[in-house]
Amino acid sequence: MVVGIAAAFVLDHWTLNEYALTPGNATTVGPLVKIQGLSTDLRRDDIMLTDVYLQQLTAWQYVTMHFESHVEFVPGSELVEPGVSPSELEAQGYLEMSDSKQDAEASAFAALGWKIAVTDTGAIVNAVVEHSPASKAKIHVADEIVAVNGTSVTTSCGLEGAVHSLAPGTPVTLGLERAHISGGGVISWASPVSITLKTAAAPSPLALTSCPKVKGVSRSYLGLSLEDGFNYAFPGDISINTKYIGGPSAGLAMTLTLIDKLSRGSLTGGNKVAATGTIDQHGNVGDVGGVAEKTIAVEDAGAKYFMVPEVEVATAKENASPDLHILGVTTLAQALKDLRAIGGSQPIALTKPR
Repeated sequence: MVVGIAAAFVLDHWTLNEYALTPGNATTVGPLVKIQGLSTDLRRDDIMLTDVYLQQLTAWQYVTMHFESHVEFVPGSELVEPGVSPSELEAQGYLEMSDSKQDAEASAFAALGWKIAVTDTGAIVNAVVEHSPASKAKIHVADEIVAVNGTSVTTSCGLEGAVHSLAPGTPVTLGLERAHISGGGVISWASPVSITLKTAAAPSPLALTSCPKVKGVSRSYLGLSLEDGFNYAFPGDISINTKYIGGPSAGLAMTLTLIDKLSRGSLTGGNKVAATGTIDQHGNVGDVGGVAEKTIAVEDAGAKYFMVPEVEVATAKENASPDLHILGVTTLAQALKDLRAIGGSQPIALTKPR
């Protein structure tokens, strides 16, 4: 008996590089949204985002959770890029949510007829390789690089082009806007500071860049994975309270909610609708993970329709009861068409686009 208790204690304190996805919540987005400077519809449709719980496991949890239902096990190596620590997962999730909110606003305004000006702002860090020059210089996820050696940088390709052909060991001074991520996941950026680091030899195998104006393989690297930073000139001030929720999968649900609030009529025809799927500024809906677990959460919330990326329809249907109708979509335009088919209105902006 004592041996068994001791073994359980050891297993419960042995943390693995294994994670579990379990059903989270389906949450109505409307009450989370505040809009200033634009006319809004006071009537609220019930459009829900849905999430999952991601939990790093101890050896004991890994064993016991195999006896539970609706659990998906994921190795840590599948959640981050090679060389990147799983400890960055939380910050990456909050950055993805921040990006998703911005893209949701852009795609919602575009669907309502607005022409939104966009400006490139820099290269945003979405991963840092361990023991790399960037890691040693304490560059973190969500930091934005806006200059290299005194020259402005407005895109990730601009940064890559600036360091692409440098010899290993070359000093590089970066203009960096450090990100602050609050406990709830809200990101803010400080004024630029200068930091200097030395490039390192590019790891093997060398990868060709995807940047059209950067030719050949890199001679050296900083150890960063990057995305482009954008600033949209939106006509109003929108905030969406997604405290403690990370990842990009609420993009479609947030977009539909914004369209509903900024237009007249009922977008869903009074039906309770849940949605999952990424969104980009052009209205393309992308794949997400954890759809099986999200379907369970949607069922528990009493939704009648669940909108998912087209490639996830089979997974959602396998986990749905006959009372939950699964709608597969690839674009925002298709999602709006499907909502009209179940009684929703054609969205007409309350504030005239300009």
